Amino acid sequence: MALALSLGRRGKGRVWPNPAVGCVIVNEGRIVGRGWTQPGGRPHAETEALKQAGESAKGATAYVTLEPCAHHGQTPPCAQALIDSGVARVVVATEDSDDRVDGRGLEMLRAAGIFVTSGVCEAEARTDHVGFLTRVEQARPMLTLKLAQSFDGRIATGTGESQWITDAPARRVVHAMRSRHDAVMVGGGTARKDDPSLNVRDLGIAHQPARIVVSRRLDLPLMGKLARSAAEIPLILCHGKDADPALIHTWRDLGATLLPCDVRAAQLDPTDIMTQLGRHGFTRIFCEGGGALAASLLQADLVDNLVGFTAGMVIGAEGTPGIGALGLSRLAKAPRFILQSTQAVGPDILHIWART
Repeated sequence: MALALSLGRRGKGRVWPNPAVGCVIVNEGRIVGRGWTQPGGRPHAETEALKQAGESAKGATAYVTLEPCAHHGQTPPCAQALIDSGVARVVVATEDSDDRVDGRGLEMLRAAGIFVTSGVCEAEARTDHVGFLTRVEQARPMLTLKLAQSFDGRIATGTGESQWITDAPARRVVHAMRSRHDAVMVGGGTARKDDPSLNVRDLGIAHQPARIVVSRRLDLPLMGKLARSAAEIPLILCHGKDADPALIHTWRDLGATLLPCDVRAAQLDPTDIMTQLGRHGFTRIFCEGGGALAASLLQADLVDNLVGFTAGMVIGAEGTPGIGALGLSRLAKAPRFILQSTQAVGPDILHIWART
């Protein structure tokens, strides 16, 4: 199962809206088939592993990181493929809470006389599948908020200079993190100020995550890097339903996908933003700010993980804080996270936190 989990991780950021599943087939102590969900979500891991195993699947044990699907979609159910292959046993890490599956895959296998074991490495599997499970169970993607800051929590000087607070090794790690998410998200202010590409660079990776920009009025640079690459790398714009129709038309012509979202208190509703992104199929979002967007997501309790890069640099109170105003008057109301890991990355410190 540990091998199946490691194989499944190869699909992170590449298979949405499907889960990144891994499958290993073993016959008489020998691995005869390995598979993982392919880019775009198909073929599924079980199909890939069974194809490799061939006739050796008969009487074998299949290790799968998520309950095999039991419904007809663009492909037949994986549970049926396992039954047809003649496997004798299926070991599943965790069940699939999707209403179309939710135990039915295991029921199909047992009804066919296959011995089923579930819950093997379940904690690890639920961590790996957290994006898919969050979308299924909470109707939104999993959200990671990344901040690269000075020691005193600033992301720019008082004059707006921000490149670079952290060093090259940290930026390289950020690109690797981007590659394992479905999409990279920023607010409209960051898009206007920094003119970012939001792509993965210098890692030898051909795959690119989608780019998401949250901008109520769509007042973004029409000649910027995002606009120029909208037809090549998916660009999703979350905008207010009151945005200028002419700008909506212009961005569509450039190749962007437009997602109208509710407006609340003169700002885009962060809960509706995440709901719309979930409906679009996203399971794992990597948010890189800015401060106002970060604050709104934290206030709405939508942040699942915090990734911080802290540099040994002090900017001072006149610098730009990494997170905008939260309106807190009591510490008891402050969002709290649990430390998962820390490590040195070049001259900087990486610390990762999970929601309580």
